Amino acid sequence: MRSELVSNSEKNRKGTYNPSKKIAVLALLTALAILMGYVESLIPLNFGIPGIKIGLCNIVILIVLLQYSWKEALAVSVVRIAAVGFLFGNLFGILYSLSGAVLSILIMTLLLKSKRFGLLGISAAGGCVHNIGQLLVAKIVLPGLPLLWYTPVLMFSGLATGALVAVIVYEIMIRLPDTSAKGE
Repeated sequence: MRSELVSNSEKNRKGTYNPSKKIAVLALLTALAILMGYVESLIPLNFGIPGIKIGLCNIVILIVLLQYSWKEALAVSVVRIAAVGFLFGNLFGILYSLSGAVLSILIMTLLLKSKRFGLLGISAAGGCVHNIGQLLVAKIVLPGLPLLWYTPVLMFSGLATGALVAVIVYEIMIRLPDTSAKGE
């Protein structure tokens, strides 16, 4: 990942911190994540295995993680999961998504802070760990169901969709103006 993709400034171009602008931008990004969740629910992908999705919402979450911090990424993710779950899903879907999102944001934050991984590695790891989180919840909710056979398929799908998300995020980030968005 190129270092210029991640801005570390807490000030905008005028040198002042603007919390209202930050809240407005995060609200718009949350709305975009919710919209992407709805759009993804309309895409009729059937891989023969339940639970595999493209992860369009993760585009927004990864941008928030890069431009702000894990706290903002987690907040946007939780609001998005609750809204999409209550509007288009169910309580179990919310539970699965929350477990995956929390683990994914944790791992992506650690990898980002290590400065040893590029955007592709960070996003692919996030996709895999998201699926691991969902498998852990499935093991708790459905203890009698053998889920070990499901793991390789979910790891492959996590890598593939994570890589796709990374490519899209990279293409978006290089086109965004450098506004030092952190903290705005």
